[in-house]
Amino acid sequence: MRKPRLARLRGWLPLALLLMLGAALRFVNLSAPPLDFHSTRQLRNSLVARAIYYDALPSARPQDQQLARSFRRAVGQYEPPIIESIVGFTFLASGGESFAVPRIYGTLFWLVAGLALFDLGRRLFSPAAALLALAYYLVLPFSVQASRSFQPDPLMTATFAVGVYFLFRWMEEQTWKWAILGALFAGLAVLVKLVIVFLVAGAAIAVVLTVLGRRFWHSAQVWVMMGLMVAPATGYYVLGHPGRSTEYFVSWTVQLIRLITSPHFYADWLGYVGSLLGLSVLFLSVAGMCMAPRRFRSLLAGLWIGYVLYGLVLPFQMTTHSYYHLQLVPVAALGLMPVIQVVVDKASSLDRAWRAALVLLMLAFIGYESWAARSALAADDFRQSPALWSSIARAIPGNSDVIALTQDYGFDLMYWGWRKVDLWPLTTDLAALKNSSRDLAARFSSLTAGHRYFLVTAFGQLEGQPELRQILEGYNAVAQGPGYVLYDLQQSK
Repeated sequence: MRKPRLARLRGWLPLALLLMLGAALRFVNLSAPPLDFHSTRQLRNSLVARAIYYDALPSARPQDQQLARSFRRAVGQYEPPIIESIVGFTFLASGGESFAVPRIYGTLFWLVAGLALFDLGRRLFSPAAALLALAYYLVLPFSVQASRSFQPDPLMTATFAVGVYFLFRWMEEQTWKWAILGALFAGLAVLVKLVIVFLVAGAAIAVVLTVLGRRFWHSAQVWVMMGLMVAPATGYYVLGHPGRSTEYFVSWTVQLIRLITSPHFYADWLGYVGSLLGLSVLFLSVAGMCMAPRRFRSLLAGLWIGYVLYGLVLPFQMTTHSYYHLQLVPVAALGLMPVIQVVVDKASSLDRAWRAALVLLMLAFIGYESWAARSALAADDFRQSPALWSSIARAIPGNSDVIALTQDYGFDLMYWGWRKVDLWPLTTDLAALKNSSRDLAARFSSLTAGHRYFLVTAFGQLEGQPELRQILEGYNAVAQGPGYVLYDLQQSK
């Protein structure tokens, strides 16, 4: 009895080591400010979590609670504050704010989803193929950076991946247990962030049609699954916040849909995704879909079709927002499994020396990707940022109206300086597409009306607006220091 038990433990050891490696990579600079990956979005969530924390904190001063609430209103509400609430109440339980908390949660979500992917893979292929696909999912540098970031996407992707796992189990058995679990997790993913609806719908439609065909509408399980998937997001986005949902659709789809008519868009899209996930990996994953067993092939095809439709509906984000592709990481990992299985099968016929060489090659690849991921996170911990933004806030006279040319929509100043400023428009690709950055300097008087000071912290943007720079040079700089200049609009030179 002891030898079989020891053999089972040895079989699970590589999985445990791989999960520990995935966690260790995501814990690099665990408590550093959240400026390492799409800082605007992470700071936005940090401000919401702080407001939730301060509202629940009995010892918080009323003025701090009020200010935190005003910041929360200022950053807008795009999705239900699920992860922000989890983090905010964890702050309350643990005794204070910490940037480590959302990273730990993101890591846990990602690891749990990884276990689901591994179990799905080992049911269809060998444990070795499932393990190597899981390694890609865990140590890919983009995956490491994005999955620990403080935004809804890690939770959305994790619940989506678990939902796909349960939907596949339903394909195998068609029992109520798997139907309800698959629908609940898929519906939760859509509630966390609506953009995943395309991949969820693609997977669900593929699964149902593969199992039941055109007579799917006779199945009570299908109708229950549909209700569980659709009801939460419909209640929140359509019934609860219809204006916000319509605004998002008009701004990001209707006004930018012309992008999909250009061949350059598709080349840029493929190149951008390839830079995140590996272009060769993407093609191998699609090839793996073609090689997969019938039911698994249908599931993968539904996921890929959903992803393509998703990109056509939100074309601007496909080449500018890397985290909009995070949900493709588990899809790519699943698609790799059939390809890896071919290699595993071929390796079984090799002699011991060549098998050892192949194992060393795989370990070298995992080691290289892990080192690249770790190096990206360790390159800069941004620990100087809180003091910098606090000093900028102190330089601004109290109770004064300020307009600023600044980064991250002024969220840095809100979070570390507890100051809100009005924003001077930035020159960005999106502004150029919508023609909203034209003649900004000509509107200087109207844009700055009612403001006493003009703060500049985004000097790259200032260089890109030479007319504005020339206008500001006509005013006295009443305060300046590392990273900022403050102009008094009532003191001309």
